[in-house]
Amino acid sequence: MQAYLFVHFRERTTPDGEQVYFGLSTDGFHWEAVNGGCPVLWAYYGDKGVRDFTITRCKEDGKFYIFATDLSLSYGMRNQYHHSWEEIGRHGSKCFSVWESGDLVNWSEQRLVQVGDEAFGCLWAPDIIYDKKTGDYVLHWSSSHACNGYGDKGIYYSRTRDFHSFTRPEVLYRRADSDIIDSAIYEEDGVYYLFVKSGRNPARLQLLRSDEVTGTYTLVEEFARSMEAIEEGKYEAPTAVRLEDGRWSLYLDYYGVPGAGQGYVPFLADSLASGSFRRSDAEFSFPYGFKHGTILPITMEEYERIRQHDWSDKGWR
Repeated sequence: MQAYLFVHFRERTTPDGEQVYFGLSTDGFHWEAVNGGCPVLWAYYGDKGVRDFTITRCKEDGKFYIFATDLSLSYGMRNQYHHSWEEIGRHGSKCFSVWESGDLVNWSEQRLVQVGDEAFGCLWAPDIIYDKKTGDYVLHWSSSHACNGYGDKGIYYSRTRDFHSFTRPEVLYRRADSDIIDSAIYEEDGVYYLFVKSGRNPARLQLLRSDEVTGTYTLVEEFARSMEAIEEGKYEAPTAVRLEDGRWSLYLDYYGVPGAGQGYVPFLADSLASGSFRRSDAEFSFPYGFKHGTILPITMEEYERIRQHDWSDKGWR
């Protein structure tokens, strides 16, 4: 039996929202908050706030790595970014915030890893997938770039084996007619599936497939049809996990209302190959709105370790 760890942040205007939160589940449907719904890790460097998490279990050293966007809206939007999303997109951090752990409860201090050079705008929404063919990890993210005057964002990637050194970034997926952000890649039966948010044409989530991690990717039309009932321009940050029964649970982050009404909405599909996802709100429960994160399958031993750990030195309780 496996359990699940959801690494996420919370939608608040105060600095405690843009920190690292954990959620746990034994079935992937019913979720509970860790540490009483308070942060389990804090960002003290860079923008002193973090969003858009991914977590991976390294095959080589067995360690767990959390990567996050180095960005605080509660501090930075009011301060160095002058209430401007354009300034964030062009002048935001070229680094990701990183934590590592051997057991999911004892974590290193936050460190900053610079992946983008000065030609990049802010690096958003990291995600990591293992490439079986090359034996390394593909870190991918969305960013604006000087190549198009910091216009529409695209998806870029870099390779790593140790989560300390990274190859020079390359383009993974970009479109001439739309902003593309929030990439998430999963493997099923030797095929790679890429979820992204398209800003236009249409302003919806899209699913693409490829035989290689880094593409070329082609559109899965059935997924586009299954998303037609979803309101355009209100969902982002796809993350998915394969459940023990073989089905896929997909979560889309709803941001169509202000404040605490935001958070993940669940969908279910028999397979990624089918592309057919149905909305399944009634089958899931959350203690509050989980925001832009990633789900990691864990063992029951790891679940109990996280659940019973004394996090009293973290968060506000």
